Amino acid sequence: MNLGTWIGIVVFFLSLFILWQIKQLLLLIFTAVVIATSLNILVKKFCSKGLKRGYGVVLALLTLFAISLLFFQIVVPPFIDQFRELAALVPQGIEKLSVWVDLGLKQLDPTILEYIPDRTELVRQVRPLINQFLGGGLNFFYSSFGVLLSGLLLLVLSLMLLADPMPYRQGFIRLFPSFYRRRVDRILSLCARALQGWLVGILFNMLVIGILSFIGLMILKIPLALAQSVLAGALTFIPNVGPTLSVLSPMAIALLDDPWKSIAVLILYTIIQQLESNFLTPFVMSQQVSLLPAITLLSQIFFATFFGFLGLLIALPLTVVGQVWIQEVLVKDVLDQW
Repeated sequence: MNLGTWIGIVVFFLSLFILWQIKQLLLLIFTAVVIATSLNILVKKFCSKGLKRGYGVVLALLTLFAISLLFFQIVVPPFIDQFRELAALVPQGIEKLSVWVDLGLKQLDPTILEYIPDRTELVRQVRPLINQFLGGGLNFFYSSFGVLLSGLLLLVLSLMLLADPMPYRQGFIRLFPSFYRRRVDRILSLCARALQGWLVGILFNMLVIGILSFIGLMILKIPLALAQSVLAGALTFIPNVGPTLSVLSPMAIALLDDPWKSIAVLILYTIIQQLESNFLTPFVMSQQVSLLPAITLLSQIFFATFFGFLGLLIALPLTVVGQVWIQEVLVKDVLDQW
């Protein structure tokens, strides 16, 4: 190989190394793109009425601010109070669960108990994690200076991209060879459409799951129904992992009242998740974007492993965009041509 080839190889691997070092910044930029794409739905709605884009952006931001203000006025105060109470009650529910399990295990054959791990040790290890999540989770997100700066940077980037997206779009397109730029522009439009479709579907699912959870918990007379239904709706944003986590706290709270209610909560959440998985999601996503369940789970594991919590949070939009690029570039433009 000549000198130019060696220089190209070195530059390629050096670029990969630099990109890996700034991976968190790249994730932050992608998150800003997702937010800007989401708000652009409102902007297009306003612009379709004859408004200029600048006025449309302002109206979209005012709409978002009004919705956020209404949410913080109506939902957040009781949610925070119930969440604090939840942080105190869940460990008690787990302790009661441990006692209940011990009573049940005493009825079993002693030889079987030798193969069951020590429940006391298990509870001792799990309780600090739950206390940290429930008691310290909000403090971390509200008091961490680094998260505050990241959030501010995310907000600024999102507003810049939303106000005038074309220069950034054209700059990205110019990174490709001239003969392929029109094709890249088409792929970017497909990515934006897929992201918007995914967002509409996931927000609808979150709303329905939250409402159904609240109604079910109220019927069962489970305490802190508002906080737990909001938590269930929010965790729907993280498929597979979120629904599993959302059922733990209401089951633990229900144990403080009556053991049968804990089983009833498990049945309730199972029915809701089956309704969401088998009817709601296929109906909504068939009109928007389709992701195979195994691909969804593998993408969450992959991005969470390499990029942490932020990677888990935006694993689905990353997968949606990645799926579009793979289908259009790798499959249609490369493999289908062979």
